[in-house]
Amino acid sequence: MDLNLIRSFVAIYETRSLTAAGARLYVTQPAVSQALARLRRELNDPLFRRVGREMEPSALAVSLFPGFRDALAGIDRTIDGVVGFDPALSTRRCRIALSELGEIGYFPSIFRAVRTASPHVRIEAVPLDVQALPEWLSQGTIDLAVTSSPVDGGFPHIVLKSQAYAVLMSRDHRLAGTTAGITVEDYINADQVVVSGDSGLPRLESALRRAGAALRSDVVVNHFASLPSLLAASPGLIATVPDTIATGWAQSWPLVLHRLPLEMQPVEVCLYRRTTTQQLAALDWLYDTVVRAVGGTQGEFFAIHGDARAHSAP
Repeated sequence: MDLNLIRSFVAIYETRSLTAAGARLYVTQPAVSQALARLRRELNDPLFRRVGREMEPSALAVSLFPGFRDALAGIDRTIDGVVGFDPALSTRRCRIALSELGEIGYFPSIFRAVRTASPHVRIEAVPLDVQALPEWLSQGTIDLAVTSSPVDGGFPHIVLKSQAYAVLMSRDHRLAGTTAGITVEDYINADQVVVSGDSGLPRLESALRRAGAALRSDVVVNHFASLPSLLAASPGLIATVPDTIATGWAQSWPLVLHRLPLEMQPVEVCLYRRTTTQQLAALDWLYDTVVRAVGGTQGEFFAIHGDARAHSAP
């Protein structure tokens, strides 16, 4: 069988689109349609049918895909071992899904590392959508994702760091000067501000349930970046945030952090990689470069600082 037919099959399966498959293979959509027609005749199966805007695989296509994908990956890695990938000459686009905190804390290091070795590569930070990640990674919409939320699908990943949480508040908060640390009772009774998209909330809620309490969300905000100024200007509020961020903010804002008086399981921040077959040597290089750039680091969260003096409580 023509190897190009197998490449067309894998591209259609991964992108669920004839047009997107053509773009990946640098051929026209009619060329992909012709390849699919040949495959249908040779395998005596429709393989894909259009459902809405997507090409839905048949049962035979689902069974064929793992073998076809692995065979292509083996061929491409063998060729890459001979030809090689030169990041210094690459002009490809790298797409990395990052949360708000990931973009602030990790993207500067990622950018420096990638562009130092590959000055012509294009780097795009994609807003993180946890629900969409399995589809994005399986279809090659993104190359990598940094997230502390579990991603279904068995995608290759590595733990970048284990993140603990701390309690942050204004220096003028009634609990700020407590030398022995705040108690569980103090914590439960305090007015709380939470970030709606914080992936640590489920674990915090579990810790509170074990203590016989529920999470109080007296104030809800959308972004971590809004917390320093809000806490500095609101001495009655506390926030439970990653301790690495709390430490940085306490150095540049009129804020104080205390140990969380609950046994909360740390949140693991992971780097995931796509499973699609295109440009595997480039993906390997990008993955390794990002791991070296941010693996084991605390991130550059000190970047969220603003003008602390302007927001001090009166």
